Amino acid sequence: MVSMTIEESTVAQSVSADDVNSTVARDSAADDTANGEQVESANRTSDESAGRPALYGRKVLSFVRRSARLDARLQRAWDTYAAQYLLNINAGEGSLDVRDGLQIDAAFVRDVWGNDHPLIVEIGSGQGENVVAAAVAHPDMNFLALEVYDPGVAHTLLLAGKQGLTNIRIAQVNAPELFKVCAPGVLTEVWTFFPDPWPKMKHHKRRIVQPQLAGDVRRALADGGVWRIATDIEDYALHVHEVMDKCAGFANAGTRTVSLPVEHVGKGNADTAVELPHADFVESERFAGRVLTNFEKKGLAAGRVIHDFTYRAV
Repeated sequence: MVSMTIEESTVAQSVSADDVNSTVARDSAADDTANGEQVESANRTSDESAGRPALYGRKVLSFVRRSARLDARLQRAWDTYAAQYLLNINAGEGSLDVRDGLQIDAAFVRDVWGNDHPLIVEIGSGQGENVVAAAVAHPDMNFLALEVYDPGVAHTLLLAGKQGLTNIRIAQVNAPELFKVCAPGVLTEVWTFFPDPWPKMKHHKRRIVQPQLAGDVRRALADGGVWRIATDIEDYALHVHEVMDKCAGFANAGTRTVSLPVEHVGKGNADTAVELPHADFVESERFAGRVLTNFEKKGLAAGRVIHDFTYRAV
C-alpha cells in the first residue's frame, strides 16, 4: 500500500453536534475512574485471598465496560446501519477481543472497503465527529473507527449513514488487540484524540498510550506514516512524551516548544504541578484535520491547554 498522509489542511465539512445526546468514555472520565477503582479493588481482594499477586493474569484495560441503553433514535440507527458499517471481527458475542485468525492486511482492506486506498484508524472515536468529518473530506481514503461504548458506536453509525459514506467502518473492539493483528505497513495514520486521562496516579497504567501499544502501532504503520495524539491534560502530555519520545521507530515531528512539569501529579494534587521543576518539550501545532468538537470546546472554555503530537514512523 502506498504511504500517504492527510496534510495539515482544514476539513471543509463539519458534522453537526445536534445528534449528540449520549455519554461516552471521554465525557465520563470520573465515572470510569470510580468504576475502575471498584473493579480493581474487587480483583485485588480476590487475588490476595488466593495468595496471588494483585491483578494476576489480567489485562490492564484503558476503559471500564459499562452498560448503556440506547434511546429510540440511536437504536434505529444501529438497526439500520450496523450491517453496513459495523465490522464483525469480534471473538464472540459480548467480547471486545478480535477473533482468532484475523489479520488486518491489504487483502482485508480490499475485501472490506473494495479498494487499495490508504487506511486511517482512530482509537476511541467517541461520538464519531472527527472520523466522519474526515471521511467526508477525504473520499480517497479509508477510515476505521474503534469505539467500545454502544452510544458512541450508534452515533457514529447515524452520522455515517445519514451521509451515505462508503469509506468508513466501525469496530467495537479493544484497540490494543486489533493492532496486534495488523500486518506491517498496512496503516497510513493512527489517531488518538483526547483519550481517557485516568487522572489518579494508581490508574496511570490504564492510559492507552503505552510502550507495548506504541510498538504495535509502529509495526502497523507504513514508513512515513504518523500517529497523531491530542490531550487537554498536562500530566497526560508528560506521559505521552515519556512513552513516545524514546520509542524506537518514531520521530517527534513537532515544531513548537512547550514547558511541562517533569514529575507526575494525580487527581488529588494536580494543583501542585505549577510548583514542580519544568522542562521544554517539542509538540505540534493543532492538527487542522481535527474538527472542533464540543468536548474540545469544553476543555478550552475551562482554560485547559490542548497538546498536539505528531510522531512519524521512521
